[in-house]
Amino acid sequence: MKATTRDVNGIAIIKVDGKITIGAGDQQLRDVIANANSQKILLDLSGVTTIDSSGIGELVGSYTTVTNKGGKLKLLHLPAKLNELLHVTQLITVFEVYENEQEALGSF
Repeated sequence: MKATTRDVNGIAIIKVDGKITIGAGDQQLRDVIANANSQKILLDLSGVTTIDSSGIGELVGSYTTVTNKGGKLKLLHLPAKLNELLHVTQLITVFEVYENEQEALGSF
């Protein structure tokens, strides 16, 4: 997994590329989110090729950690497979999901 972070008006936009799977991205995702310079995080998942239950667990864990610190974590550009997984697991109701970056940024 590779992640790049950019700041837009105090919001950390983290673009994730590659796999978020056990041993290959789950811990990296946790570290990237923990080290973000903002409590407002927009996670761009358009480059995610594979995600497993560990990766889903890490998304939920990161969401909980950020929320408990008074922050917001929102998702942008879900790949079809991840969107399907979040619907099947009913986790889609937990996350705010956007397809448009400007709309997502405005929601903070």
